[in-house]
Amino acid sequence: MAKVEHYHTEFEAERFYHVYNRTIDKGRLFTNAGNYVFFLKKYDEYLSPFVDTYSYCLLGNHFHLLINILPETQIRTNFEKMYPASQHKYADKSVHLIVSHQFQKFFQSYAMAYNKQQDRIGTLFQKPFKRALVDNDTYFTNLVYYIHANPQKHGIIADFRDYEWSSYQRILIEKPSKLRKIDVLNWFGGREGYLTFHGQDDDNLPSDLNLDE
Repeated sequence: MAKVEHYHTEFEAERFYHVYNRTIDKGRLFTNAGNYVFFLKKYDEYLSPFVDTYSYCLLGNHFHLLINILPETQIRTNFEKMYPASQHKYADKSVHLIVSHQFQKFFQSYAMAYNKQQDRIGTLFQKPFKRALVDNDTYFTNLVYYIHANPQKHGIIADFRDYEWSSYQRILIEKPSKLRKIDVLNWFGGREGYLTFHGQDDDNLPSDLNLDE
């Protein structure tokens, strides 16, 4: 079960967060490859102007993100570019409200398309979505691994390094993208350090990273 404070943590500019959520009824969030692709596309559309993404994992009924909130001036500038003046009721609000608004727009957009495709009605995501402040280096390091290892942890795949819908392999691809690949590799001391850390036994990880049980 998620910690109570993760329902109420407020976003602040230039800080890191673990954002995670699941479906309202623990039903499917993705039923085919196109759903995963569409989820990432909509995430990019609604959130990339406001956050940098360091790792992610999309699973059957939930997802995990490790993000950094952009500087406040950049957030406000991008918000003004995205929305006409008539929709600027959030423009003078806090960074937390603006970023939360974008997450809600993202969830709504994905849910509407998914419900139509699956002939489904009603809420898809749990509310409120969860977010935990990543406030030290050890937490950041272990969280990158935890997010990537999640498919194996849940028995979805035998080796998480072969899972298609996480950032693990994409971080290793030498191709420009909005994913903060170089930053993550450098954090682990380079490509070899990244690979070595992801080859460890996850029994050594702190128990408080098991946030989605």
